[in-house]
Amino acid sequence: MVVGIVGAAGYAGVELVRILSPHPAVDTLALASVSRRGQDIRELYPNFLGPLSRREKFGAGTMESPEETIDRSDIVFGALPAGTGEPYAKACLDRGISYIDLSADFRFDEDQETYTAWYGLSWQYPALHHRSVYGLPELNRDLIKTLAARGPVIIGNPGCFPTVISLAAYPAVCHRAGKAPPCAVQGKGTAPSRGDPPVLAPGSTLIADAVSGVTGAGRELARAYHFPECSDSVSSYKVGVHRHTPEISRNLMKMAGKAVPVVFTPHLGPLNRGILATVYIPLDSPAVPDLSGAGESPGKPSPDGPPKEGRVEKEKALREWYAEFYRDEPFVRILPSGVNAATGRVRQSNFCDISVHLDQSGTMLILESAIDNMVKGAAGQAVQNMNIICGFEETQGLEALPALF
Repeated sequence: MVVGIVGAAGYAGVELVRILSPHPAVDTLALASVSRRGQDIRELYPNFLGPLSRREKFGAGTMESPEETIDRSDIVFGALPAGTGEPYAKACLDRGISYIDLSADFRFDEDQETYTAWYGLSWQYPALHHRSVYGLPELNRDLIKTLAARGPVIIGNPGCFPTVISLAAYPAVCHRAGKAPPCAVQGKGTAPSRGDPPVLAPGSTLIADAVSGVTGAGRELARAYHFPECSDSVSSYKVGVHRHTPEISRNLMKMAGKAVPVVFTPHLGPLNRGILATVYIPLDSPAVPDLSGAGESPGKPSPDGPPKEGRVEKEKALREWYAEFYRDEPFVRILPSGVNAATGRVRQSNFCDISVHLDQSGTMLILESAIDNMVKGAAGQAVQNMNIICGFEETQGLEALPALF
């Protein structure tokens, strides 16, 4: 199979090259770049030099035009800025092949109004969006398979922040609408039988804070990403107006069956790759016993400190619910008690690690969620989507364990 990558010179594009190079179903990589056309990928990224880089998959290694890559590929990835992928998606569908887009262009189904409001861009080919599907496998696996079975499809690969936050929140907001979890709705078993389901308090707001590595900004230079600016410093940015917010909101609405208000604040951290998100979900009081002690109002902490035993038991039940909810998902790991999610433990992997916590009053579910923003937050998830639409084993090419250092 010949796999094309349009935008191979960027960070997400070169991560696709790294992941797809040893993929057993990939015979040849066709690499395209508008800005680096004619340059050898190994000159730009010498990490691909040497016999172990499987040079035969690169061919000559020269990056060509997007049109040349599309003409000789069986499936194409687009690792391009927002607003530039539609012509290539159209060219792929015209050729009868699928297109996996890593920008935001196909993340909003047919909702051009939201896309335009947040990205300041308009669609060139609105009809294309009837052929697209949002590519979060844990949410839309069956829909992806159904559309791919009908013919070529466009995958809108999710953003990094929406991935890490949505996966953390899914079991809680899903139950709020009385829906079955993915192990039931996607034909993989029955609903969870262990643990108590968390219930999002009616009318409450989900709050998410997330720290991301600098690679999330891409290769283009900007002052905020220079070493003296971002080293030894953590700073928030685009507070209240980050354009991943509507994507998070749309995911929560699909999961819950109704609108779930969300407040999202991103932060830039002094690391190359990785995202750690903390998600706060107020729990409906009937789902949480009074852990505060006799005579106190529900949710009010005791003056003697947190009710450790009751809280620990409830937290354990919530953790069991999460583990059961995601039991058949190959890339979501619910961590045991005492192990908190950390970016260093998902590095260069397609895993999403989630640790489950309960505040001392027993009324706030606190979730720590970690991914590698370049893998599960970009290229790895795109390859996961390729595996699904091509009928491969979903984990193929993505089995590598995280690099600790």
